[in-house]
Amino acid sequence: MNKLFLFVLTLLVPFMLNAAVRYDPFIDQQIALTLKMDDANLTQKEIYKLVQKQEHMYEAQLDDLMVNKAVYIEKLGDFGSKIFALQKIIAINKRAGNTYAVLRDEVRIKSLKYVQEQELLVKKILLALDLPNMQAYEQKLNTLVVAEQKYVSRLYSKDYTPYLKLDNSSSKIISQLQQNIRDFYALQEINTDFIAYIYKFENRMYRLNKYSKYHIITLAIYLQSFGLVQKIDSVLNMYGLSIMKILIILFMTLLIYIFRKIIYTLIQKSFSKIDILAKYSDILLSKPKKAIESLLIIININIIIYVLNDFSNSETVAIVFNIIYGIYFTAIIYIFINALASIKVSSMDARQTGVKSELINVGLKIINFIIILIGVLIVLYLGGVDLTAVLSGLGIGGFAVAFAAKDTISNFFGTLAVLFSEVFSQGDWIEIDGKEGVVVEIGIRVTTLRTFDNALIAIPNGTFAAKDIKNWNKRKLGRRIKMSLGVKYDSKKENIVNAVNEIREMLVLHPDIASKNTKYEYKDFRRSAKLVSKEDLQGIKKTLLVYLDEFDSSSINILVYCFSKSVDWEDWLKTKQDVMEKIMDIFEKNSLEFAFPSLSIYNETQSSQKELS
Repeated sequence: MNKLFLFVLTLLVPFMLNAAVRYDPFIDQQIALTLKMDDANLTQKEIYKLVQKQEHMYEAQLDDLMVNKAVYIEKLGDFGSKIFALQKIIAINKRAGNTYAVLRDEVRIKSLKYVQEQELLVKKILLALDLPNMQAYEQKLNTLVVAEQKYVSRLYSKDYTPYLKLDNSSSKIISQLQQNIRDFYALQEINTDFIAYIYKFENRMYRLNKYSKYHIITLAIYLQSFGLVQKIDSVLNMYGLSIMKILIILFMTLLIYIFRKIIYTLIQKSFSKIDILAKYSDILLSKPKKAIESLLIIININIIIYVLNDFSNSETVAIVFNIIYGIYFTAIIYIFINALASIKVSSMDARQTGVKSELINVGLKIINFIIILIGVLIVLYLGGVDLTAVLSGLGIGGFAVAFAAKDTISNFFGTLAVLFSEVFSQGDWIEIDGKEGVVVEIGIRVTTLRTFDNALIAIPNGTFAAKDIKNWNKRKLGRRIKMSLGVKYDSKKENIVNAVNEIREMLVLHPDIASKNTKYEYKDFRRSAKLVSKEDLQGIKKTLLVYLDEFDSSSINILVYCFSKSVDWEDWLKTKQDVMEKIMDIFEKNSLEFAFPSLSIYNETQSSQKELS
C-alpha cells in the first residue's frame, strides 16, 4: 500500500507542479517568448518584433510594480513548499534508481530557487528606491545585482545541455526533464534581460517611486499612455525632461508664489494681534522681504534641479543648497531682530527707562554676534562639518587663540568697564591721552570720538582702563569763568577797591552766575554707602571770588573767579561776554584803565644833574 502511494505521488506531484502557472504569470510569458526567440527558423524582422514585445512587457510590468509596490513587497511565492515536495520526491526516486526523474526534479528545484531569488531581488530593489538620492540607490542596486549574480552562477554551475539530445519519444520523464532544462536555461537568459532592463529603467523606477510617494503615479502613467505624450517625451528625454516633469515644475512654481502671498498675509494677521508689533507690522515685514523673496527663488531653483535630476539631489548639490539656506535663514533672523530693535530703540526714551543708550547699542551688537555665531555653526553643520570635532578643537586651541587675541579681550573688558561705570556716556565731551572730542559710540572693541575740527577718532576701549579721562559733561551746574584784570599802577587805590567791590556785587546779582545763594534741587542724587560730597559727585560749583591778586611787572591784577549757571558752551560764552561788558563799564565808572605790558626808561645822569643845579 505504501509503495503504491509513493508511486502515485511521484507521478502526480510533477504533474501538479508543471500545470497551469509554472512559476509566475510574467516569468511564464518571458519563458515562452525566450524559447520562441531561440527558434532558428525566425527571420530578423520577427526577432525584432519579439524584442519590441518583450520591452513593452517589461515596461508594463515595471509600471505595475511601481503602482502596486506595497503588494509586491509583501508578496510571498509558494516556493518553499514546492521545493520541499520535490526534495521528497527526489529522495524516493534516488532510492528507486530513477535517474532521469531525479534530474528532472533537480533542474526544477534550481529553476524555482532562481525565481525565488529574483522575486527577493525585486523586493530589495523596491525597498532601495526609498534611499535619499539616486547615487545611494545606484550603489545599493549594484551591490544587490552582484550578490544575485553570484547566487545564480552557483545554480548554473552544472551543465545539463547533453540531456537535451536524449530521445524522448518513449519516455514522458525524459520529455519533462528536457522541458525543465529548456525552462532553466531560458530563465538564465531572462535573468540577463531582467538585469539589463533594471539598469535601463533605473532612473524611471526612481522617478516613478517618487511619483508614488507624492500620489501622482497614476497621473504619470496615464499621461504616458497617450501616443503624443510619448513622442514629445522621446525628444524631451534627451534633455532630461518630460511632460510630467514640466507640469510638476510649473505647479511647484505656482505653489511657491501662492505660498509667499499666504505666508505674508498670515504673518501680518499674527502681528496685528500683538499690541507691540501691530503698529510696526509693515516695517517689520518690509525689512526682510527681499531676503525672503530671494530665499523662495532659491527654493524654487532647488526644486527644479531636484525634479530634473529624477527627484534626487547629489550630495554636492544638497550641501551647497543647505549652506545657502543656512546663510539666508541667519540673514533673515538678523534683519528681523535688528528691525525690531531699531523700532524699539526709536520709541524708547533712555531718560525715562534709566537705561544707558550705549548699553542698548552694545547689547544689540552682542546679540548680533551671537546670531552670526549660531548661523556660522548651523552653516558648518549643514555643510557636513563635524561640530563636535570643531568645538573640541576650540578647547585645545583656546590658549593659542586667547594669546593671539589678548588685545581684543582687553578691549572687550575695557568696554564692560566703561559701560558699567559712570566715567562717560555717548554724547559726552571727553579728553583722553591728548585726544579731545564728543563720544559718538561706545562699541565692543573701540569708542569713536568726533573732534571739534570734525575728525573721527577710534580709541581702543582697553586704553580707557590705563589712561586718565577728563569728562567735561559730568557737571550739572557751573562752568568756570576765570580772568586776571590788569590795572595800571598810576590808578588810585580807592578806585581799585571800589571796582573790586562793584565787580563782586555785580557777579552775585547776575542772573546767569552761580553763587552761594543759587538754589539747586538734587533730584537725581542717590544715597550711597560712600562718604562723598553730593556737589562734587554731580558737578555743582558755586564758588565766586573777586580779589586783588598780585602786583605784576606792569599791572596790579584783580582775580575774577566764578561759574556760569549753564554748562552749555554757547550759554557760557554769552554769560562771559556779558560779564566782560559789565566789568568794562565798572572800570570806566571808576576811572580805571586796563594795563598792558609796557617798559619805562629812566635817565639817571640827567636826573642827577638836575638835582645838582
